[in-house]
Amino acid sequence: MNTTPFHRYRSVWEHDELMARLRRIRHVALDMDGTIYMGMSLFPYTQPFLKSLHGLGVGYSFLTNNPSKCIDDYLHKLRTLGIEATREEMYTTTLATIDYLRAHYPTARRLFLLGTPSMISEFEAAGYVSCAASADDRPDAVIVAFDMTLQYERLCRAAWWIKQGLPYIATNPDRICPTDQPTVLVDCGSICACIEHATGRKPDITLGKPDPNMLSGILARHGLRPDEIAMVGDRLYTDVQMAHNAGAMGVLVLSGETTLEVAEQADPQPHITAESIEVLGELIREAHR
Repeated sequence: MNTTPFHRYRSVWEHDELMARLRRIRHVALDMDGTIYMGMSLFPYTQPFLKSLHGLGVGYSFLTNNPSKCIDDYLHKLRTLGIEATREEMYTTTLATIDYLRAHYPTARRLFLLGTPSMISEFEAAGYVSCAASADDRPDAVIVAFDMTLQYERLCRAAWWIKQGLPYIATNPDRICPTDQPTVLVDCGSICACIEHATGRKPDITLGKPDPNMLSGILARHGLRPDEIAMVGDRLYTDVQMAHNAGAMGVLVLSGETTLEVAEQADPQPHITAESIEVLGELIREAHR
């Protein structure tokens, strides 16, 4: 438990060490929902934060464990919220899953995809075939994702193929998806828990944060070392844990799922716990001064 008094932020490092480490940061990997916006509401400090990073020569990318939308859908949403971004600035768990399949199951082409039509279109654009919910349409692997269009028939078919021992990949471990609406959005981790209860089988691998491979593409793309990137998000068990797993700086913001009370009990602790990315921006600017 961190007992340092909290006033807008807290760090595991003394102030001088914090400033030195922030000066090394060349890129910021940003979670999206709960970090730069909530639902369809852009936080008022998001655009000034991004502009500040640009002015300091610090790059940024948008990472999300939410595979329910394709890249173009996310770019459209960001544009609707007033943020212009490129495909190269986006990395989702759908792309991470495609990369994993290419590396570990290079001959797999037919997939049973428990996901939204938008996600399925991303797999099809990458050359994969989406199998029907039929016992006669045998896939090479089963992919389970955050599916807001979940149909009972497809859930049962996914469970059937998983019970037959086919490769089983989960896109992300999240239990719920943040929302500003009065509901609980059941996410991939909870769907996988349902399947496990029915079949006795867990995913062979769960991609997305906290898997450090979510950062490897960004590190390679920009020629970065792990200590030159900060992973910023609102969840301890995905965003912050991935930073620790990858040897990067982990920044927890309290604008989404995690409360200060929960953060205080975290082990390991975030390197920085801040009210929001607005506070992080102030710290980065101070470090560069």
